[in-house]
Amino acid sequence: MTSSPQSKTPSAPPVRLRDELSTIVILLSAGALSSMTGGTVDPVFPDITQSLVMDDRWTGTVASLHILTTAIAGPIMGLLADRLGKKLILVSALIAYAVFGSMGGLAQNTEFYILSRLLVGVASGGIAAASIGWLATKYDGEVRSRILGYAASALASASIVFPLVGGWVGSFGWRWAFAIYILGIPVALVVTLGLRASSDGPNEALEQLPLLRKTLKQPDLWLTFAGLALSSACFAMVIVYAPLYFSETIGADSVLNGMILAARAIGAAILAAVGASKLARKVGVRRAIAIGFLIMSITLATIPTFRDPRLILFVALVFGLGFGAVMPNLYDTAAEQCPPETRATLLALGNGLSALGQFSSPFFLGPVWKYNGEAVFWVTAIVAGITGLILVTKPGRLPKSSL
Repeated sequence: MTSSPQSKTPSAPPVRLRDELSTIVILLSAGALSSMTGGTVDPVFPDITQSLVMDDRWTGTVASLHILTTAIAGPIMGLLADRLGKKLILVSALIAYAVFGSMGGLAQNTEFYILSRLLVGVASGGIAAASIGWLATKYDGEVRSRILGYAASALASASIVFPLVGGWVGSFGWRWAFAIYILGIPVALVVTLGLRASSDGPNEALEQLPLLRKTLKQPDLWLTFAGLALSSACFAMVIVYAPLYFSETIGADSVLNGMILAARAIGAAILAAVGASKLARKVGVRRAIAIGFLIMSITLATIPTFRDPRLILFVALVFGLGFGAVMPNLYDTAAEQCPPETRATLLALGNGLSALGQFSSPFFLGPVWKYNGEAVFWVTAIVAGITGLILVTKPGRLPKSSL
């Protein structure tokens, strides 16, 4: 087993979650906003395309542009968070999120709308980099593992709630859905008043960049990043193609498709919050990740075989449980492999690659879908199975547990 480069830091006293509750809630609330970047306006996107007269060839790309800029901006924001302080970057990103996000509601043409989505993606990358980096740097061991599980659960829960809120607000007119982004302002105020900058002050180590380069040479870390990207790609595949498949095969309406997508998010939220760290503690983080990928693989392969909506909802829930086991443990593994001085930067890079996996999956799976709808699920199931197998069997690539 290889060891990651770690800086010499004085041992901190044990941390109790109860004593850190306000800090954790504030940071999770900020992080949850990054998951609503697309979900808030997805329900009204058909109205947007009609109102702005978008070319049908580019609507899918426009809908996911914010994911691309989140992936690109995340590592840069993480580097700035490590050097300038996470509080400064988080507050700035939250304010930019409110401004650029709500700006989309003022769009009178496609070009202005695209600009607003590109910019809000950058802001979202800053929120994710600073909030996740803060949590992963401030806490260690079992506490960090549990908190990252809560973070994954909060993001999954937000992906359920905000589309419902966006759809309801957007029913009064699609432009109103963009007003929800203004939530970034009160959250920025709470971060400013409720979190102490001294808990995440800027790094003073002159060797930070050499340390960053040294850490990036680890194959261990890149294997973990690959797991993050591929798990997000599998999750995104369900979001994109499951509604299309069930609409064609069983005539599923928007309500049933929404329930299917909500079921996988509920499964992810449940296991990420209460089961991911416990599973890692019992079987080790390697096996916990492998079990999660195996569950995802089996459920993906069986999706095309079901026609009963109740069974479909059950399978979607189980798929979400697998995803909920994978993501927190992969993030915890990445945090364990990174020195504290560069942890926000490197976790932001991992988050960016995760977003890139989500963004790029339709490009790779689109031709498969066009050839055979069922094959999309089989191909993704194979990818999930192989990823889990590699992560669990590669010698020395993952620590047995960070707990």
